Amino acid sequence: MFGRGVLDVVPPVPMTILALDTSTPHASIALLADGVVLLEERFTAARGHSALLFPILARARAVAAQIDLVAVGLGPGSYAGVRIAIAAALGFELGLGARLVGLPSVAALETEASRYVAIGDARRSSFYYTEVEDGVCVDGPRLLAEPELHAALAACQLPIYGTEPMPAFPAVPAARPDAVRLARLAARDRGLVARDDLEPIYLREPHITQPKARA
Repeated sequence: MFGRGVLDVVPPVPMTILALDTSTPHASIALLADGVVLLEERFTAARGHSALLFPILARARAVAAQIDLVAVGLGPGSYAGVRIAIAAALGFELGLGARLVGLPSVAALETEASRYVAIGDARRSSFYYTEVEDGVCVDGPRLLAEPELHAALAACQLPIYGTEPMPAFPAVPAARPDAVRLARLAARDRGLVARDDLEPIYLREPHITQPKARA
C-alpha cells in the first residue's frame, strides 16, 4: 500500500481573507490572515452602507498588502446592502486579483449553536425560514406565510434566531451575521453558494408594477 508520509503532506496555502456582510443595517467587516483576525469592525446604517463601509475597506487595504479572497454575505436581507458589498468585492477582484465567494448571511450568525434555525421578514406578509448546520443551509431559505412560520417554529427543537427583532415573533432573539464567521467558513470552503459571479439571494421573483392602461 502507498501512503502519504510526513514529508508528503502539503501545507496549507497562506491566505488573506476579507469578509463583508451588509445584508442588515448592522454591517460587519473582517480581515483575516491565515486564520488570525487583523481587523474587525461593525457599524449601523439605517440608510445605505457605502459612506461608512469604504473608509473601513481603505483601512483593511492599509493593513494587508494583498487580499486573496473576498467573502460576501449574500443575504437574505437588503438587496441594496448586499449589492454594495458585491460592488466593493468587485473592486478588490479588479484591483488585486482577489477571488470572490458568496455565502448565505444567515449561515454565519453570532451564536455558539452549530445547528439552528434563522428566520427573517421577507416583506409582503411573508417570512423566510432557514435551517443551518455547521455553516451550511440544509433547509431553505424558503418563504412561509406568518401562520405557516408559527407552525414550523412550534414544532422546531432547535435554537431559533432572527437577524432583526420582529414584532410578529417577539420571543425570537436577534443574532446578526458575523464577518469573522463568514471568513472562517470561506477558508474551509464551507457553505459557499457562489464563486466570482455574485448575486444577492432572491427569495422571490422581482415585483414589477405594471403600468396602468391608458384611457
